[in-house]
Formats: sequence, C-alpha cells, structure tokens
Amino acid sequence: MKPRYQLLSVLLVFCSLRVDLLTEACSCALSHPQDAYCSSDIVIRAKVVGKKLLKDGPFGTMRYTVKQMKMYKGFNKMQHVQHIYTDASEGLCGVKFDLNKYQYLITGRVYDGKVYTGLCNFNERWERLSLAQKKGINHRYLLGCNCRIKPCHSLPCFVTSKNECLWTDMLSHFGYPGYQSRHYACIQQKEGYCSWYRGMTSRDKTTINTTDP
Repeated sequence: MKPRYQLLSVLLVFCSLRVDLLTEACSCALSHPQDAYCSSDIVIRAKVVGKKLLKDGPFGTMRYTVKQMKMYKGFNKMQHVQHIYTDASEGLCGVKFDLNKYQYLITGRVYDGKVYTGLCNFNERWERLSLAQKKGINHRYLLGCNCRIKPCHSLPCFVTSKNECLWTDMLSHFGYPGYQSRHYACIQQKEGYCSWYRGMTSRDKTTINTTDP
C-alpha cells in the first residue's frame, strides 16, 4: 500500500505544479487603450447574457453570448456581434465576464468569422472608463492609429520620430492605468507630427507636445 500512497503524493504535487504554471502562464505587455483600439478588429459595447463551455482543446473554449449595444469598430468584418470566444482557462489568458450585470467595452480579433478576446485585450466595465476614454473609443483613437505610442519604463526617454508620443504612465507612483491612459489620446497633427491630446470639455481642449505630460 505504501508505494501507492507515494505515487498518489507525486501525482498531487505534479498536478499542483501544473496548475501553478497555468495560472502564471498568461503574461501581457502593458498597452495604452488607444493601441488596444487600433490593433483590434472589433470594438463594441455589450452586455453579456449567457455562456457555454465548448469542449475543444485541452481546456476548452468559453463562448459568451452578448447583447450588443453599440459597435465602434469592425463594420468591415461583421455588422453585429452575437458571440465572443475566449480560452476557458485564465492561465491561457481567458477572460471572465459577469452575466447580466454590466455593460462591457470588449475588444478582439476576428478569425474564421468569430470574435476572440482575452486578458491581453482591452476589456473593461463601461462605467469604469473615463470620459476621455469613452470619447477616444467613439472617435478620437481612430485619428491616432497612424501614430506610435512609445512606452517609457525608465529615464531618460526620448521620442525618435515625429509620429511618436512618449507614454510615461509606468514612471508614476500611481501605477497603471495612469493619467495618460485615462485622459489622453495620441493624435496626428499637421505635417504628420503626433502629440498628446486631451479634449474633455469646451473649456478644456489642450494639445500638448510629445514629451508631456
């Protein structure tokens, strides 16, 4: 009986290690919401109303049924989104949505006529977005898709071309998402130059240079 218990212990340890590896497997680079918008095929606001686990692959795929409220990007791919697909395992970057609770901003890519998203995409409850982010998603981010948002992780940082905006949120003690992520868009100006733009109200429309804020 003792060898059987030893074998069982080894299997339990192996399984626990495998779970830990899966949990830590998903790693995403930080991305400004504008970059997430520009790199996505589909950007919608929707309420998640159902889900079903599909038995494909080792861990399966979760298919969420959504009620689309508005499409901001992706009309050339499909007119209406009914289902969102993601890995069932969070360790494989699968994202989890609450059912019948919130409206979400959902971004994703289209493969074989299906919309796929994950933890590395920009998915957020709509009420948690700032006013500037909502305006960016509605039209402003599109104006900056030819710009490059250049992350700055440590000083000194410099822009190296006229189409770059220096992203310094990672230097702030407030962490991510920071002030630039929540309140600014990198917009292409005259002669191809890109700069940070904040347009909150009619009294607060400020264009600032690429090294500020």
